[in-house]
Amino acid sequence: MNNTPTFKKSVLGIQGNLMSFAMKLTLNREEAQDLVQDTTLKALNNESKYAEDTNFKGWMLTIMRNIFINNYRKASRENTMVDTSVDLYHITNATDNSQSTPDGAHACTEISAIIATFPAEQREPFNMHVAGYKYEEIAERLGMPLGTVKARIFNTRKKLRELLKDYRD
Repeated sequence: MNNTPTFKKSVLGIQGNLMSFAMKLTLNREEAQDLVQDTTLKALNNESKYAEDTNFKGWMLTIMRNIFINNYRKASRENTMVDTSVDLYHITNATDNSQSTPDGAHACTEISAIIATFPAEQREPFNMHVAGYKYEEIAERLGMPLGTVKARIFNTRKKLRELLKDYRD
C-alpha cells in the first residue's frame, strides 16, 4: 500500500471509524477531532512503516490509542505539582495535621535531620520517591537500574523505621 494515492484514500476512508473510537476515548467532540487529526497526520508521515499485509484499520486505531495514551501521560505530568521546597518530608494533607502541634513539628524536624545524614546514594532516590516520582522516572533521572532504585528506597525506609521506632504509637 506504499502507493501514496491509495494510502491517502484508505486514510480518508477510515476517518469515520477513527472519530467513533476517538469519541470513546476522549468523551469530548473537540478533543476527539484533535485526536483524529493527530492520528491522520502521524499515519501520513509514517506511510513507509505500514506493511501491506497488515490490518490497516488495526494499524490506524493502534496509532490513535498510542497518541491518546501519550497525551494523557503528558497531561498528567503537567498537572502534577512537585514540592521543590528544601523539606520534602512535610507533605500536607487534610487528614494529617501532625505539623500543627509543637510536638509534630519537632518530630518532623528530627526526621528530616535523620534523613539528611543518610548517604546521597540513598537519600536522593528516597527524596524523589517522597516527592512523587515513579521508580522508572527516578531510575531514568539518576541513570541507574530500576532494581537498584527500588532496593535503595526499600533499604532507606527500613533504616528509617528502625531509627524512628520510638516515634510509633
